Amino acid sequence: MPGYLALAAIWGSSFLFIKIGVRELHPLHLTLYRVGAGALTLLILLVALRDRLPREPRVWAHLVVTGGIGVALPFTLFGYGGERVESMLSGIWNATTPLVVLPMAVLVFRTERITAARAVGLGLGFLGVLVVLGVWQGAGGSHFVGQLMCFGAAACYGVVIPYQKKFVAGRSYSGLALSAAQLLMALALLTIVTPFVAGVPPMPTALSGSVLASMVALGALGTGLAFLIHFRNIRVAGASTAATVTYVIPVFAVLAGALVLDERLTWHQPVGAVVVLLGVAVTQGLIGPRRRPRAVALPTSAAGTSASAAGVPATADQELLPAHATSRSAGQALTTRSAGTPQRAARSQPNRCQSS
Repeated sequence: MPGYLALAAIWGSSFLFIKIGVRELHPLHLTLYRVGAGALTLLILLVALRDRLPREPRVWAHLVVTGGIGVALPFTLFGYGGERVESMLSGIWNATTPLVVLPMAVLVFRTERITAARAVGLGLGFLGVLVVLGVWQGAGGSHFVGQLMCFGAAACYGVVIPYQKKFVAGRSYSGLALSAAQLLMALALLTIVTPFVAGVPPMPTALSGSVLASMVALGALGTGLAFLIHFRNIRVAGASTAATVTYVIPVFAVLAGALVLDERLTWHQPVGAVVVLLGVAVTQGLIGPRRRPRAVALPTSAAGTSASAAGVPATADQELLPAHATSRSAGQALTTRSAGTPQRAARSQPNRCQSS
């Protein structure tokens, strides 16, 4: 429980740090520094744990895609959104990621199947999205645009999760190695693009203490420490329990924004957030009827396949490291490998629903 709450607090407070960071930094500059700090942290962990980066060129090619769509772009969109909306509202929008994951996985990547319960959950979730937006008030304005940017960031995670499941998952590399490599690719892309869009970033010494601390917290704390806590939670409590941290992150995002920045929400935003989370829970089978699993004997040669596809529940359900954590991108890799030892399954399993 302490690790579970600590992880939710770290990832939930990331939106607060984004809000503080964009006071003095262009969103692209904030993303550049954030990803740089996160990559450095994970590289240090790789050395300390005697792990190594992937060596296959094909894996690196896929990580260019995931680094751009799953790290650089959503982090930047959350930064732009943070200039226009409350940090607590950004945290709420981050929870909509699974609503995009499922249709992308079903319609584009063909890695999931739609069921009646999942369809109901999707409809309920998108109804919650409309409530959060307050569409009856009319579209337009900076605040409305900022919310769409935050939803766009969450949608990026929704695209990259099934992409990673199809093209990256199941490799022999650890989650730490893949996450570090993904951040390095994102850092390379940002280094090329940022000067042309936002100019040369300011020196860290020119920033205020609060902004500098926010950058370090987003990168080192939100990626390094949170990464270790997350995988410890998987080992101790199991993958499915660890994945439910997604439902607690918005709570901490709201608390951080209210207590530190004195932010306030309109009534329909928390109501819509509850409806969104309810829809997410239905799509993930946490609420509603569940299909009774059939006992199927797996041959030894099936050790690397998905247990769910064989008709039995996976021992470590599909997970995704929440996004707002520099690793939430770092952990955005999904995998269906459920065979082997629990430790090996935990290494390859990031958290079911990703955060900023």
